[in-house]
Amino acid sequence: MANTTSARKRVRRDARQTPVNGARRSRIRTFIRKVEAAIEAGDRDAAAEALRQAQPEIMRGVTRGVVKKNTAARRISRLSRRIKTL
Repeated sequence: MANTTSARKRVRRDARQTPVNGARRSRIRTFIRKVEAAIEAGDRDAAAEALRQAQPEIMRGVTRGVVKKNTAARRISRLSRRIKTL
């Protein structure tokens, strides 16, 4: 259990922020799933459009601190590479 006042405040803040971050992470995963579904279907145009919509959402996760910058860049890079090979 937190002992200092600042640590107690941090616990309260984390408790409020955890569901928000979970929702953001879930939203990012949903967008990534849409891209992957289009890739599996072999529809290059739909996959490209889905990636175009997913990219800002992934990067928004970076600015909110839900996803690390290199992780986001790696995911976008791998998805775009898979789309190019279609």
